[in-house]
Amino acid sequence: MTKDDREPAIKQVATKIAYQTPYITIREDEIERHDGSKGIYSVIDKPDFALVIPQEADGYWLVEQYRYPVQARSWEFPQGTFSHGVEGTPEELARAELREETGLSAAKLEHLGFLHCAKGISSQGFHIFLASELEHGDPDREIEEQDMVQKWFSRAEVEEMIRTCEITDDSSIAAYGLLMLHRL
Repeated sequence: MTKDDREPAIKQVATKIAYQTPYITIREDEIERHDGSKGIYSVIDKPDFALVIPQEADGYWLVEQYRYPVQARSWEFPQGTFSHGVEGTPEELARAELREETGLSAAKLEHLGFLHCAKGISSQGFHIFLASELEHGDPDREIEEQDMVQKWFSRAEVEEMIRTCEITDDSSIAAYGLLMLHRL
């Protein structure tokens, strides 16, 4: 029996929406464990996003923006979801986010993988793309991104920023790790 053939360790008995906007749903699930004990599991449902690693020369383009939930500015790779009601492929989303946040367009876009960012509390995951052969243009940022800046950093600088916790965005760090493994 493979792990995929096994019965789930936790079964959903009932669910109710605790909070919902066009961007996020928080639900409360009544659950039952294998031993028959019952409980409540809170889940955050958000749409998957795309994260793009824009590579140029021996370095990468990062964006810095204010992240309200942590009350701090954050350096990270360009990333985001489609606007509410807009749909498309992960590659289309990656190209749109790259262009919107940095003004860059990529002649080459390579899918590196898919990761979950907080699977203990959220269903959200993200596709990771490496963008290369970049063409520069003007960003077309959303209103929440009006204070966003972009800057090119050498590979050594990015790695130092990760090492010293100047980059704390878990998705950016995980994506960079996947990129390094991809190069092995």
